[in-house]
Amino acid sequence: MLEFNFTPFPVLETERLLLRRITNDDVNEVFELRSNPETMKYIPRPLVKNNEDALEHIAMIEEKIVTNVGINWGITLKGSPKLLGIIGYYRMQPQNFRAEIGYILLPEFQGKGIIPEAVNRLITYGFKELKLHSIEALIDPENYASEKVLQKCGFVKEAHLKESEFYEGRFLDNVIYSLLESK
Repeated sequence: MLEFNFTPFPVLETERLLLRRITNDDVNEVFELRSNPETMKYIPRPLVKNNEDALEHIAMIEEKIVTNVGINWGITLKGSPKLLGIIGYYRMQPQNFRAEIGYILLPEFQGKGIIPEAVNRLITYGFKELKLHSIEALIDPENYASEKVLQKCGFVKEAHLKESEFYEGRFLDNVIYSLLESK
């Protein structure tokens, strides 16, 4: 079974991006991301209503890092501290050498190749550093932009789960994409 340890926090880089720890200084951007019905359209979680909610979300992210059960990075452009989005590993399954990847990006930065660049960096980190065997992503079947990102990064459709999640009085479908470590 795998054992995860996110101390010291792994700062990751790509050609354009710096993936860094999210702090309370990012409260405005976390609020902007998690309160926007457009960015949250395919994420079945309640919208944050104020900065207090955003700070609670940051604290929850930090708690998962400290307890080694999940990890999120703030997505920034090199040379700028402004948080553009969040990417991370959720629902980590050390016993199965598997983790779920997820991401969210401010609308004005979508369509610029930022998420595929960050996903590819997390794939490398997941397989090389965390020693994962597989990475999965759960998406809404109507989230075509996310589907394109995953396909571009080598993920394949594994399953379409009908009405597998109940949220706000209705049943939602989920599509699972996955990527296996290539040896």
